[in-house]
Amino acid sequence: MAKPSLPLIISFAITIPVFIYSAHLCNSQSVANLSTTWIHNNPTIFIIGGDLSVGYQITVVLSPSPASQFVSGFYCFSVETTSCFFGIFIFGSRHNSQSYSIINNPQLVWSANRDRPVDANATLKLTGNGDLILEDADGDMVWSTNTRGKSVTGLRFTEFGNLVLFDSNNTTVWQSFDHPMDSLLIGQKLVSNSGQKLIARASSSHFSRGLYSLSVQNGHLFGYMEANPPLVYYKSPLEAYPNSINSEKEYVVFENGSFNRQTFARGSTTQFMRLEPNGHLKVYEWVQPEWKAIADLLTSHFSSFGVCEYPMVCGKYGICSSNGQCSCFAGSSSETGIFKQINYKQANLGCPLVTPISCNHSQYHSLLELKNISYFNLNWRFLYTNELDNKTGFEDCKNACLRNCSCKAALFVDPSDYYPMRGCMLLSEVFSLIDDERQNDNISTFLKVQNSPTKQSSPGTIILGSSLGALFGICLLFGSCILVFKRKRELEELDDEFSVDKVPGMPTRFSYGDLKTATNDFNNKLGEGGFGSVFLGTLNDGTKVAVKRLDGSSQIKKSFLAEVQTIGSIHHVNLVRLIGFCAENSNRLLVYEYMSNGSLDRWIFKRHQELTLGWESRRKIITDIAKGLTYLHEECRHKIFHLDIKPQNILLDENLEAKVSDFGLAKLIDKDQSQVVATLRGTPGYLAPEWLSSVITEKVDVYSFGVVVLEILCGRKNLDRSQPEEDMHLLRLFERKGEEGQLLDMVDKYNGDMQLHGAEVAELMKVAVWCLQSDYRRRPSMAVVVQVLEGFVSVQDNLDYNFINVPARRTVEATCENMDAIDDGTPLLASVLSRPR
Repeated sequence: MAKPSLPLIISFAITIPVFIYSAHLCNSQSVANLSTTWIHNNPTIFIIGGDLSVGYQITVVLSPSPASQFVSGFYCFSVETTSCFFGIFIFGSRHNSQSYSIINNPQLVWSANRDRPVDANATLKLTGNGDLILEDADGDMVWSTNTRGKSVTGLRFTEFGNLVLFDSNNTTVWQSFDHPMDSLLIGQKLVSNSGQKLIARASSSHFSRGLYSLSVQNGHLFGYMEANPPLVYYKSPLEAYPNSINSEKEYVVFENGSFNRQTFARGSTTQFMRLEPNGHLKVYEWVQPEWKAIADLLTSHFSSFGVCEYPMVCGKYGICSSNGQCSCFAGSSSETGIFKQINYKQANLGCPLVTPISCNHSQYHSLLELKNISYFNLNWRFLYTNELDNKTGFEDCKNACLRNCSCKAALFVDPSDYYPMRGCMLLSEVFSLIDDERQNDNISTFLKVQNSPTKQSSPGTIILGSSLGALFGICLLFGSCILVFKRKRELEELDDEFSVDKVPGMPTRFSYGDLKTATNDFNNKLGEGGFGSVFLGTLNDGTKVAVKRLDGSSQIKKSFLAEVQTIGSIHHVNLVRLIGFCAENSNRLLVYEYMSNGSLDRWIFKRHQELTLGWESRRKIITDIAKGLTYLHEECRHKIFHLDIKPQNILLDENLEAKVSDFGLAKLIDKDQSQVVATLRGTPGYLAPEWLSSVITEKVDVYSFGVVVLEILCGRKNLDRSQPEEDMHLLRLFERKGEEGQLLDMVDKYNGDMQLHGAEVAELMKVAVWCLQSDYRRRPSMAVVVQVLEGFVSVQDNLDYNFINVPARRTVEATCENMDAIDDGTPLLASVLSRPR
C-alpha cells in the first residue's frame, strides 16, 4: 500500500480549464498567461491520508475539472514544517462542503525541487519572457524550466497530470512529462537519448535522489543501482511498440494494464507507477480507501531468486536466502565477531565489518571464503555481457583482490551448466549476497577482512630484527643492482600485463582491431591534442565512446600506465570515466565515456544563442566541478592534484552535467603528504603564483578553479585580445572592478539570464575571489567551496583582490619569453574527447 508516513500539505495548483477552490494569486487567470505569480500561503483545503486521524490544511487553487484526480501545488510534511516541494499530485477521491474540500491520500508523482525544499511564502512565477521559475521566500531561485526566449504564451495543467508550457501555435514548449522524477502516469513515456530516467527517492518520506534508477538505452530497459560506477540489476528488451525500438529515440510507455512486456490488471480507477526506494517498480491503483500495489514489475521478470536480486535487499554484507530472509555470515568459531548485525529486529539493514578495512595496514588483509554464495548481478553479467574476465585463474583472482586496496570482495566462477564461462569479478563495495540454494560449488566468494596482529614484538626483538634485516639488505643490494637494468623492461611489461590485464574491475582491455572497427578505421576525428588524436567510436553494444590514440615514443608508455591504473580505479559522477584501453604492440589507446556536449569552453566563450548557458546551468556546472575536485583532493585513497584545471578540461554530458577530465597525469601522493614539489606544469593564465615558489599543494587547483569560475560567470577568456588593452587580462580587470565595488560590470553581457540574475552572479564571484588569494594558505579547500555553493558556509571576509602577487622564486624560473614553451603537464588532453572546440 502506498501511503504517506507523515502529514501532508498542498498549497496551490495551476490548471486549465478552471475549477477554483480558493484563489491566492497575485494575478489569477483562467489560463495562466505570462507575468503570473502564485504565492505559497493561506491553506484552505484539507487532506486525509494514510493513518492520519485528522485532516491537514492545503490550498488547491485550480484543478483540471471537478472530476480530476490531479492537483499541482506545494507539498509539505506538516503544518509546522518549512520544507515544502512544488509538484504534481494524484489522489484517490474528494468531496466538497460549502467552505472547503477534502482529498484522500495524495501521492507526489512529480516535483520541480525534489533536492531543494522551499519555505512558506515561496513563489512560483510565469515570467514575462516565458520562464516558469520557483523562488524561495528569500528570493533565491530554486528551479526554472529554462524556457526564456522560446515564445511561451501560457501554461496549462491537463487532465492527465501533465504541466505544460505552450506557444501561440498551441505547441508544447516544455512539459513535466519530459522530466520524470520517480513516477510515471498513464500515457507517459520514458525516452532514451534525452536524459530521461526514473530516480527513486531516498526513502518514503525523503524525496531527494536515492539509490536506484530506471532508463531506456540500446533497445533495453535497464535498472541501475547508483554506485560508482552504476551497477545494473535489471535488464529487459523493449517491447515492440510502434516506433519504440530501432529508432533514434527508443521509449517505453506506461499504459493502463501494461508496461514493456509486462501485463497487469487494467484499472477501473486511476493508476500510477513508481520506482520505490528499494528498487522495486510497482503499479498502484486507487482501491477505496487507499492506494493498492497491483503489480511488482521487475520481480516478476526475475528468476527463482526473486527478491534477492535487489542490490540492498539485505543491506551491505547481508545474505539473502531464497525465501527472502536476511542473515549475517556465521562461520566457524574462529570466524565469529567479524560481522555485526545493525539491528536484530531489522535483519535487512545489513551486517557491516566489525573492523573496517584499512589501506594503511594492508599486510593484515586476508580473504574469508563463503561457500555457495552468489551476488545480485552475477547472473546478469554472464547472461548478457560476459564482462567478467574469463582468463583469470582461481589464485590470480584472490591475489588480485589482495593487491588492490579498493577491492572488498572477489567472486570466482568455474564453468557449469548454469554459468557457462569461467570468470573473476572484484567488488569495490559489497552489497547484498545471495545464498545459492542450487548448491553450485563452482562459485567461490571471498570477502576481504581486516585482521589484527596476534602480538606485539618487544623492543629488543624489533632492534635485532631490524639489524639483521639491514645486513641482509646490504648483501642483496649488490646482486639486485646487477640484475635490475637487465630485467627492467621485462618487469615493466610483466607489471603492465598483470596489473591491468589480470585485475577484473579495472577498465576493459580492447584489441587494436576492436577499436579500429569501433571507430570506422579512425575516420571520425573529434579533435587532437599534443600527445594524440581523439575519435568517435561505437562499441558492439551501441555505446558511444571517445577513443584517444596516443602518439610519441618513450613518454607514452609511462603516461599510458598512469592513466589506466589511476583513472581506472577512480569513479565519481563528476569525473570522466575511463572505460577501457588497448596495449597491443606499439599501439596505446584509451577509451573514455563519450561526452556529447563537448568541453565547457565551447559553451561559455562562444557568443551563439544556441550554445548559451543560463544562470542556473552555470551555477550547477561550477558546483559539479567543485565536487569532482573535492573527490580528487580528499575522498580518493590517494590525494590527487589535477594541476591543469581549465574549461577545455571540463566536459559536459547530454544533460549538461560537468565532469573533470585529464586527471590521469596529475601528481599522485599519499594522503599523509600535504605538499609536493613538481616541475612547472599547467596552462599559462591558470597557474597559481606559488608555481614559482617551492611549495605546491592542492591549492593550485583551487586557484585554477577560481579562474574558471570567473570565466564562466563573465563569459570570456582570462586573456581576450579582442578587448581594449586595459581590459585584456580578466584577473587584472576583475581586481580593478572588485576594488571599485563594480562587480556587476563583470557579469556576462551577452546573456540576458545572467544579467537578470546579476546580483546573484556577483555574489558567486566572491567565491572566486576567495579561491584566487595569492597566499595559498588563505584559499579554501574544495570541500569548503562545495559547502559555500550549497549554502552551508559563508565566504570569508577581508579578501585581497591582488591575485597575482608572486611569492619567492623557485630555482627554475619561468619568464615571459619562455612561458609559451612551458610543458603544460597534460599530454593526454581529455578536453578533445568529445568534439572540436
